Amino acid sequence: MGNGYKLDDTDYRILRELQKNSQLTVKELAQKVHLSPSPTFERQKRLEREGFITRYMAVVDSEKVGNGIMVLCNIRLKQHSEEMIQQFIDAVQDIDEITECFNTSGDYDFMIKVYARDMHAYQQFMQHKLGAMSCLGSLHSVFVMAETKNTHGVAIL
Repeated sequence: MGNGYKLDDTDYRILRELQKNSQLTVKELAQKVHLSPSPTFERQKRLEREGFITRYMAVVDSEKVGNGIMVLCNIRLKQHSEEMIQQFIDAVQDIDEITECFNTSGDYDFMIKVYARDMHAYQQFMQHKLGAMSCLGSLHSVFVMAETKNTHGVAIL
């Protein structure tokens, strides 16, 4: 739970509402959580300071900006040395097509989420960006046919 700050029901309501719409004004948020604006503002700022809220962002429709395909790639590194792992982690930070990267257990070491314009663009990405990584051992690409749920949020109980 953050830096020792214990959340109460109102904090959880604030988090839920901001996950639904981070553009709420303090007045709108206060109405939704049944507080006055001043304590709502203070709570929101404390949630930010304590790291419960890490950032605010716009969610962009990938297809409307020309990225017609989403690919989930399972990646196996050549070796599990600290140097190879860090090399991969550093490399993915600078590749715009990779929007998410997870260090995983099981048969693969990492899973990345990639957006590309089309199959040709994905092939170019594979050859010139992933293929340029000397730490890569193998990968398995899974092409997403349809996205059936994407809340961009976490469950707040």
